[in-house]
Amino acid sequence: MAKSWTAAELMEAVRAFQPACVITAAADLNVFTALDGQPMTVLMLAARIGGHPRATTILLDALVALELLEKDRDAYAVPRRVAELLSEKSPVNILPGVRHQANCLRRWVQLAQVVQKGEPAERRPSVRGPQADCEAFIGAMNTFNVATAPSVVARLEPLRFQRLLDIGGASGTWTIAFLLAVPEATAVLFDLPEVIPLAEKRLTAAHLIDRVTLVPGDYNFDEMPSGADLAWLSAVAHQNSREQNRALFAKVHAALAAEGSLVIRDIVMETSRTRPALGAMFAVNMLVGTEGGNSYTFDEYRDDLIRSGFAEIELLYQDEGMSSLIRAKRS
Repeated sequence: MAKSWTAAELMEAVRAFQPACVITAAADLNVFTALDGQPMTVLMLAARIGGHPRATTILLDALVALELLEKDRDAYAVPRRVAELLSEKSPVNILPGVRHQANCLRRWVQLAQVVQKGEPAERRPSVRGPQADCEAFIGAMNTFNVATAPSVVARLEPLRFQRLLDIGGASGTWTIAFLLAVPEATAVLFDLPEVIPLAEKRLTAAHLIDRVTLVPGDYNFDEMPSGADLAWLSAVAHQNSREQNRALFAKVHAALAAEGSLVIRDIVMETSRTRPALGAMFAVNMLVGTEGGNSYTFDEYRDDLIRSGFAEIELLYQDEGMSSLIRAKRS
């Protein structure tokens, strides 16, 4: 049953973009890092971030209003707790995730045009540039997953494998979780060439690089590294059309060792395609960001896996978010 909205509630929902725009602009401009440990006047900060004085003043005052900055006469400062989350100096900052949402926001504002044209939104780089945007996306994947990865991997217990193939493994968040869970195993991380150095850096810091083979490639064009007995496909399938997923699953099937398994971590929709709500909204994110991506039902995954040669397909865990788990065996 639809909610009984009031005019005030609707307008509050529509205005929700305003704080998001203020926060993401400040993140892209690195305002919080600049102020971390050093209060500044508007002119000092504007010079640091390359901002116009009037525009910088308005942005900073909005951040004060949102209780993300403090203002003492003509000086602005960032509170310690905010700096921990939004300064590059903090080892636990979530800036990559915030900056990734800024990139999403630039596509979402084009939604009406996307619906009319049936084509993804125009990609507009941030003030930080395309390479920095790519790094923000990879960093965001770690920000979103690092805390929950061990518990997600634990849902696969008893977990037995000798060699993992982490497809689209980004900077190694999931590879690390799997290798910590199975200390005698090794892994292959397969991702785009520009991502591999980021993975090497994080795996080295985790003291696991000697157990991982890093393979650059694009699953749309390149064959998968062979020989793994467990393939892990995390938050990748939703970027593809079903046709693209069938081609991808077939490549995974061909690469797996005999009796190997594929585990998919992703959103799994109910048959109505309206629940979970996060999945319905994420489908919009795929609409504005990809040629054919979507949020899929278990029946759709099962059909595409069967067509690609897999058998014994089961929904291991149903999540309200991105961490539903589907396992399929190489027939």
